[in-house]
Amino acid sequence: MQKRIGVIFVSRRNSLRSILAEACLAHLDPKRFSASSCGQPGQVAREFHPAAVAALKSASIPVPNRLPRSWDELARSNAPVADFVITLDAATELRQPRWPGQPDAALWEYPDVAGGADPDKVAHDAIQTLFSLRRRLELLVSLPMQGADRSAVRSDVRDLGYLR
Repeated sequence: MQKRIGVIFVSRRNSLRSILAEACLAHLDPKRFSASSCGQPGQVAREFHPAAVAALKSASIPVPNRLPRSWDELARSNAPVADFVITLDAATELRQPRWPGQPDAALWEYPDVAGGADPDKVAHDAIQTLFSLRRRLELLVSLPMQGADRSAVRSDVRDLGYLR
């Protein structure tokens, strides 16, 4: 049995963008990939944003069965080693800890739609974010990860951040 490829998605509050990415990847290929998400300590939300929950339910994707968490939980020396850390906003990219196992990093920047004042616009933007993430993640799961040149895979994962 081959090792599952660990991916951590990072956004500031771990309430919308990173939750959408984690749930979508877990839905697309749970056998090959192990998806997790986290946020910046002191910024993490107490619960998932309602727009993220609604977007996932509308796409028939299960909502993760845990609360938002800080990257402190995933950066411990005894935490499972990730192969990739994908940051979903540039504001948290420079503040991240040293991840166990030195995973490859990529920035897939998305706007912070959770902070909007209009709930209808936030709900619409969350669905659009999920659609965009799903396109990128479908390409990610189609990459030949096992036995491939690591630097080529790293470049491909980073290049997915430029997909529109």
